[in-house]
Amino acid sequence: MTTYQTGFGNHFATEAIPGALPIGRNSPQKPAFGLYAEQLSGTAFTAPRHENRRSWLYRLRPSAAHPAFTRYEGAPLFAPGQSQAPLAPNRLRWDPLDVQDADWLDSLTTMLVAGDGPKTQTGVAMHLYRCAKDMRNRAFASADGELLILPEQGALTLLTELGRIDVKPGEIALIPRGVRFRVTLPDGPARGYVAENHGQPFRLPDLGPIGANGLANPRDFETPVAWFEDVEGDYELVQKFLGKLWTTNLGRSPLDVVAWHGNYAPWKYDLTRFNTIGSISFDHPDPSIFTVLTSPSDVPGTANVDFVIFPPRWLVAEDTFRPPWFHRNTMSECMGLLYGAYDAKADGFVPGALSLHNQMSGHGPDVASWQGASKAELKPHKLDGTMAFMIESRWVFTPTDFALETSALDADYDQAWDGFPKAVLP
Repeated sequence: MTTYQTGFGNHFATEAIPGALPIGRNSPQKPAFGLYAEQLSGTAFTAPRHENRRSWLYRLRPSAAHPAFTRYEGAPLFAPGQSQAPLAPNRLRWDPLDVQDADWLDSLTTMLVAGDGPKTQTGVAMHLYRCAKDMRNRAFASADGELLILPEQGALTLLTELGRIDVKPGEIALIPRGVRFRVTLPDGPARGYVAENHGQPFRLPDLGPIGANGLANPRDFETPVAWFEDVEGDYELVQKFLGKLWTTNLGRSPLDVVAWHGNYAPWKYDLTRFNTIGSISFDHPDPSIFTVLTSPSDVPGTANVDFVIFPPRWLVAEDTFRPPWFHRNTMSECMGLLYGAYDAKADGFVPGALSLHNQMSGHGPDVASWQGASKAELKPHKLDGTMAFMIESRWVFTPTDFALETSALDADYDQAWDGFPKAVLP
């Protein structure tokens, strides 16, 4: 059974072999067992203490010991860049993609890119994975951003430099920028979403007048304990750097950290532990009350990326249209569905699907959802068995060429808003 340490952003200390972790210092002259001390910095050295993220790793060999990187020719649909075609302000939606006979890395398919990306450390990219094989004798790391992984079908085991994470649909996991890992499939083929955040690391949002408790509680985030493998022989490392993929043969597993301490580490979170806040009088509150994580931008209150969920919850508001209202937004919204049904779309939006409503594009419930909610008896109602999510950004999302050309693109999506009757004036 996988063991975890709890708390968001905590400073952890863990060792897989007793005595491997130095006490009271970071870089002794001779670390225990001949291990190598190495700092992994997720922020600048001079970042404010409350924002500074770094961990000290004690490993079998330095991560610097490897040959030169060369271009990686696999993962043909991963990180191809934005389409150069003029971007129309159309609402877009994609059906789920089929599982491929590939491992997690080679199945990654980039759908949407927002912001200037890794060169300016802004924005976010939205990828899909649909894999049927384990990653064997190879690992991956993104120098471009942290990876928020959202399984939709099948469980994943994430074997990372800092420990092992088991994550299944309904849970999420985060791999920090630069951390090396590989993915295995304990239950067979798997499918899901990956949001690659190029900007400031995700953090918990401030609660303001909500108070000290609610939304995602820090203690529910789980970080793995130290775990390592001592494997020699051919072992490929693929690294994403400035939007391109590069490969080298390490001659050993990079997952050789015997002990570590710090606050820069992967974690997992069970979305069912999110403490939902809602109206108990009237009106549908802004969806910002469903924010799990935020990556701030240089504009206060305007996120580089927000990760928002729409979980099971009670709806009790009086004299209120309860589904999400019709809306145009200065923020751009990308949505997915992990399981169940989304209350603003009666059909067409199924688990594994993806939708895009870019900046100032009108959107909201379809006709059937509007009619049902407008006529519903307003009694307490439990919206259950559902988990939708939104990746929202101040930057406009641009689809990739694949996203615009795939048969999974729903050519009839605009018809979701056909057939609304005209209001009758006195």
